[in-house]
Amino acid sequence: MSAALSAVTRPRLPRPSWLSPRVFRTEVLAGLVVALALIPEAISFSILAGVDPRVGLFASFTMAVTIAICGGRPAMISAATGAVALVVGPLAKEHGLNYLVAAVILGGAIQILLAVLGVAKLMRFIPRSVMVGFVNALAILIFTAQLPQLLGVPWLVYPLVALALAIIVLLPRLTRAVPAPLVAIVVLTAVTVVAKLAVPTVGDEGALPESLPTFGLPQVPWTLDTLTLIAPYALGIALVGLMESLMTAKLVDDLTDTHSNKTRESWGQGVANIVTGFFGGMGGCAMIGQTMINVKASGARTRLSTFLAGVFLLVLVVLLGDVVAVIPMAALVAVMIIVAVSTFDWHSIAPRTLKRMPYGETIVMLATVAVTLATHNLAAGVVVGVLTAMVIFARQVARLVEVTSVLDPEGTTRIYSVHGELFFASSNDLVGQFDYAGDPDNVVIDMSRAHVWDASSVAALDAISTKYAARGKSVEIVELNKPSARIHGTLAGRLGAGH
Repeated sequence: MSAALSAVTRPRLPRPSWLSPRVFRTEVLAGLVVALALIPEAISFSILAGVDPRVGLFASFTMAVTIAICGGRPAMISAATGAVALVVGPLAKEHGLNYLVAAVILGGAIQILLAVLGVAKLMRFIPRSVMVGFVNALAILIFTAQLPQLLGVPWLVYPLVALALAIIVLLPRLTRAVPAPLVAIVVLTAVTVVAKLAVPTVGDEGALPESLPTFGLPQVPWTLDTLTLIAPYALGIALVGLMESLMTAKLVDDLTDTHSNKTRESWGQGVANIVTGFFGGMGGCAMIGQTMINVKASGARTRLSTFLAGVFLLVLVVLLGDVVAVIPMAALVAVMIIVAVSTFDWHSIAPRTLKRMPYGETIVMLATVAVTLATHNLAAGVVVGVLTAMVIFARQVARLVEVTSVLDPEGTTRIYSVHGELFFASSNDLVGQFDYAGDPDNVVIDMSRAHVWDASSVAALDAISTKYAARGKSVEIVELNKPSARIHGTLAGRLGAGH
C-alpha cells in the first residue's frame, strides 16, 4: 500500500525535449553539420599549434562529448580552438606534445578553481558595446579565415561556393525539415565526385586518424621545474578558454532567450580540458563559429546536438574517413561565410545607429574589434574593450561632480554642497573648487548628495581640511551617508594628505 502510494505521489521528472521526434531530428542533423564543419577547423588549429592533425581532431571529440554532459550552456559547441592553439603553440614547438598535454590538464584544473572562486560573476562587468565588438570581430575573423580557401585556387571553386551559398540562403524558404548547410555539403560533394572536379577537399587539409584515442598520462618529469615551465601556458589556456566560453554562452543566451549556468560552464570547461589532456588532445574552449552553425543555422537547442557533434566527428574521421576526405572545402567555406554574415551585428554600424549612439560606446566597440583583429585573440580584444569602457565611464562620471556654495546670513560660515560620486577620477578636481583664501573662518562641507567610494576621495577631503587649517580656518564635513562615513572614519588623517 505504501509503495503504491509513494508511486502515486512521487513527482515525475520532466521529459527531455529532445525526445520529441521533431526536436530529435533537428538535433541529430545539426550535430552532423557541426561535425563536418569541425574537421577542417580542427586540422587547421592543429597545424597552428605545431602538432599532428589527429591531436586537434581527438581534442574536438573529447571536448564536445564532455562539455555536452558537464557544461552549463546547452547547444554550445566546444572543441579545439585557434585561441588555445596560439597559447600552446610555442610550448609544443619547443618542448613537444607531452608538455603541451600536461599544460592542458593543469589549465583545466585552474579553470575548475576559478569557477569555484566565482569567475563567472565577472561577466556582469562586460558592457554591451564590448559584446557587440566581440561579435563583430569574431564575424570578421571567421570570414577572413576562409580567404586562404578562396585565393590561388582553381576557378571551379567559385561557382561551387556560389551554389552552396544559394542553397543555404534559398532552401529555408522552401523547407526547414533538413538543415540547409547539410544539404549544401551533400550536393557539392555529389557534384564534385560525379563530375570528377579537381578542387581542394577536406582530405587535402591533413591526414585523418584511423584509430580511437587512447587514455594515458603525459610522459613528463613530475618535478617543480616542469610545473614552472607549463604554469604560464596553463594559466593562458584557462583564462582565454573561460573568457571565450563565457562570452559565447552569453551570446547564445541572447539568441535563444534562455538562461545558462555560467558557473557550471566554467568548471565544465575545466573538466573537458582535463579529459582532453588525458586522451592526448590539445585542449580547447567554446567555438562561436560552430556554435552559430548549431544554434542559428541548424536550430539546435539541447545538449544532444553537442554530444552528437563529437560522436559524429569521431565516426566520420575514423570509420568514414575516405568519404569525408572527398568533401569539397568550397562547401564548408560557404557555410562559414553565411555564419560570418549572420553573426555580424549590422545594426551596430548603420548610420542611423552611429548618429544616436554615444561616442564612447562606439569607441569601445571599435577598440574591441581593432585589438581582436590585430592580435587574432578574442580575449585580448575583450580585455582592452572593458578597460576602454572603464576609462570612458570614469571620465563621464567625473564630470558629474558639482560643488556649490552659499554664505550664511551672518556672513561667518561658508556652506559648500558636493553633488555626485567621489572616486579616484572625480576627486582630483575637488580640491580646486574651494576658495581657501576668501572664505570666512568657518567652513561646512555638506556631503548629503555625494558618495565617497575610495581612498583617493578621503585624501582629497583631507587635503581640503589641511589647506583651510594652514590658514587658521576650521572645516566641518557633515551629512556623510553610512558607507561614506565608514570609509572616511577609517582613513581620514591617515593618508598623508597635504604633505
